[in-house]
This record gives sequence, C-alpha cells and structure tokens, in this order.
Amino acid sequence: MPNTAFEVQLKLFVFSILAFNVRSIPRFCITPVLNGTDSYVPETNGKVSVFDRGFLFSDSVYEVVSVLGGKLVDFEGHVQRLARSLGELGIKGAPDAAAWLTICRELVARNAVAEGMIYWQVTRGAPTDRDFVFPPEGTTPTVLAFSQSRALADTPLAKRGIRVVTLPDLRWGRADIKTTQLLYASLMKNEAIARGADDAWMERGGVVTEGTAQNAHIITHDGVLITHPLNREILHGITRAAVLPMFAQTIEERPFSVAEAEQAAEAFVSSASGFVMPVVEINGKAIGDGTPGSATVQLRQAYIDWARQTAI
Repeated sequence: MPNTAFEVQLKLFVFSILAFNVRSIPRFCITPVLNGTDSYVPETNGKVSVFDRGFLFSDSVYEVVSVLGGKLVDFEGHVQRLARSLGELGIKGAPDAAAWLTICRELVARNAVAEGMIYWQVTRGAPTDRDFVFPPEGTTPTVLAFSQSRALADTPLAKRGIRVVTLPDLRWGRADIKTTQLLYASLMKNEAIARGADDAWMERGGVVTEGTAQNAHIITHDGVLITHPLNREILHGITRAAVLPMFAQTIEERPFSVAEAEQAAEAFVSSASGFVMPVVEINGKAIGDGTPGSATVQLRQAYIDWARQTAI
C-alpha cells in the first residue's frame, strides 16, 4: 500500500446494554482531520488515519468523565490523571485542562447530555507509515472525544448489585497508566458473563487487584474497608479517591485475598460510570445476605450527593 493519506471511517459504537439511553438523532463528536484542525462532526463522520498509533498499537490514553445534571463530575481529577498518563508515555502536545473543559462542555451542549459520560482519547499521532519506532518529535497527537447518554444515578443494577467471578490478572505491568490496551479486560468481562456473572475481579497469586474497569473494595464483618494500595498493579481511581474519605470507619489500604473477599460482609466496586456499585456475589458465594450492603448503599448515596454538589 502506498504511503498516501488513506483514512478509515470509524463508527463510534454505542453499546445497547441495561440503561443506555440511545438518542435517535446523530450525536456529535470532536475528531481530528488531516489538516490538524479539530472539528465537531456527527459521530458517524469521525475519521482517523490508518497509520494512527492509537489505532495500530493502542499507543494512546483515555479518560471518561461522568455527567450529572448536564455538569461534569470530578473533572479536575480526570484531567490530572490524563496528564499523568500522557507524561508516563511521553506523549506531548495534548489539550490543556481549559481546552478539555471547553471540549467536554461543548459536547454536553451539542448532544443534550443530561446524564451520561464524555470519553476523551489522545494518541501519539499519525506518522506516514506503520513503525514500532515512535514518530518524529513534534508529531501532532490525535485527539478525539464523544458522549454517551446513559442513566447513572438510578439504575436497576445498583439496586440489585452485581455478581463477579475472579480470573487471572494477565495484563501488562503498568495498570496505573490509563491506556487503551483494554483487550484483556474485555476478554475477562466477557468470560465472566459467559459464566453467568456480571463482571470479573482480576487476581494475581490469589490476591485481588481490581475489576475489569473498576477498583475493588471489601468491608469486613468488623466494619473495616479494605482496598488494594495504589501501585502499578491497579488504576489510581478518581472515584476511589473521592469515595474513601466518605467512609466513616477504618480503612486499610492493603492487598486482600480472594478468600477474604468471598467471606466479606460487603463488597463493592468504584468507577466513574458506576459510582459505587454493590457486589452481592463472588465466585457463586453470596456476600452478606446476597443483597447490597447497608454501608455500600450509604456510600453510594453520599458519593452521588457529593457529585451533584461539586459538578461543574
């Protein structure tokens, strides 16, 4: 294939699961065009070069910020983590915090997002050919973003709680960088569904690391919240950071085993899109009485109240 400006038309898929509220009119996304000018276009018109390193190598990072009442939840935390991820990979030239705020608010307005999420992604850019070697210094990064309208605060899953199974954590060793290398997590989630569960918790040597797209937590029968410490084995969750100070009792940041999790009084996961989500079953074993625990329910409501009050 000659090294010309071939482009590939990408369809930004909307997953029709549970409480997704899919709009019937075209949604807008922000997408790069070949002259380097950002533009807002219908999502079906979004384009990237076939040589984009995010497309070919997953050489890219992303963030997801939730929207409640048309406002952005914990925006500052997400933009700071994005900057950290970019720095760890040495990707330069991405929008600054002010520019991201403008982009997110514009997408909320154009797509009339009352509740849902804004997805942002930055890749190392599109050189003139596929090569394992990084492109020349100064290559413009690819920036894209789109919205999803979805119920977040009031969902049937939060009322029921989720069932998880534990599966081996075979991801690369830098889970603390929020890259788009999500194939293994996707495989594990689908394996969990095939086993009759809703999601998976990953484990290494019998120790729980995190969920496929969430941080994992348990509460003991003594009322102690245990959560994996921040290191390279887990993503440094923005929702995790907001939720932990809301827990009124003792918190232990330490590894916990699958066996401890199965015997916990309560369990939950935290994430930008799920907030605080109760876990009611692990590996087929009921947690507590098999319904969302009282401390978890209170923590979820406290987080939602805080999110509504502080969203911008």
